[in-house]
Amino acid sequence: MRRISRITVAGAATASLALALSACGGTSTSASSSDSKGDKGLAIAYDVGGKGDQSFNDAAYAGLEQAKKEFGYKTADVEPTEGETDADKEQRLVSLAKQGYNPVIGVGYAYAAAVKGAAEKFPDTTFGIVDDSTVEAKNVADLVFSEEEASYLAGVAAAKSTKTNTVGFVGGVDIPLIHKFQAGFEQGVQDTNPKVKVLSQYLTQTAEEGGFSSPDKGKSAAEGQIEKKADVVYAAAGLSGQGVIEAAAANKVWAIGVDSDQYNQEALAKYKDSILTSAMKDVAKAVYNLAKSVEDGKPATGIVRGDLKTGQVSLSNSNPKFADDAEVQEAIKTAKEKIVSGEIKVKTS
Repeated sequence: MRRISRITVAGAATASLALALSACGGTSTSASSSDSKGDKGLAIAYDVGGKGDQSFNDAAYAGLEQAKKEFGYKTADVEPTEGETDADKEQRLVSLAKQGYNPVIGVGYAYAAAVKGAAEKFPDTTFGIVDDSTVEAKNVADLVFSEEEASYLAGVAAAKSTKTNTVGFVGGVDIPLIHKFQAGFEQGVQDTNPKVKVLSQYLTQTAEEGGFSSPDKGKSAAEGQIEKKADVVYAAAGLSGQGVIEAAAANKVWAIGVDSDQYNQEALAKYKDSILTSAMKDVAKAVYNLAKSVEDGKPATGIVRGDLKTGQVSLSNSNPKFADDAEVQEAIKTAKEKIVSGEIKVKTS
């Protein structure tokens, strides 16, 4: 446990935090505790799209909120800025560590260089990075997932649900991380029904071009696939995925969400009947677990992986039409069992 006891009081974010982070993007801090370093806990720095993306970043925030509620300490969450550099990201993490936040988590692979640099400067602070396994340091936890496994199950669902034998995949940015989503999805489709065609498209080559933060790009890509008869479209595109879901709803076809259970998200409520399922990865649990490990005095480090076996990747069952489809559910159950047992090896590229 932390050495200094916490006294929780209502209060606004401190001026010092606001000033320290103003140059590195917006910030919101919990109304929680005194300014003693021992009363500060988890801090997260968002990826492209920021809080409100109904996906990846919001899942990280849910983990932060759980830690804040359970441990009763001050937390911070900081927005990215357009066109920022690795140095900007590192300064953001350094600022949080300097103020006593522990752990400090960079949400997204783009924080790799920043986490490495900040961790060297603050060896007594635990850092985490979501979706990157390249940072090797004694005080860094690489929070990664087997996204391809959940995507395989999404492929099974798509192949079982299509009426046109054509489905689509929309990736936000053409990078290895998103290749895992595509590879798993395509394999799941083909293993289930080789007659089903998969149309795959990436929105941009780099994140800076807006692949993860442009719903209009996602909508346009999905519309193009729907015109080619795709009646199930799976998006792994962050905030851009909202446009894919909107296009699916407008054209009365199925969308498959990603990262969080998008059927239940308030911002997507008017489209929910078109969201078949979501290929989820429990970023919230990974973020919370790292905070708990620090709180318990046994900080997690190294590669920490979530997969189907641990329950940290999965397929949502919130849509009753999906949950009540016995044939689809049986196919998904069988596929899951084979992946967990190792009978099915899911591709990552």
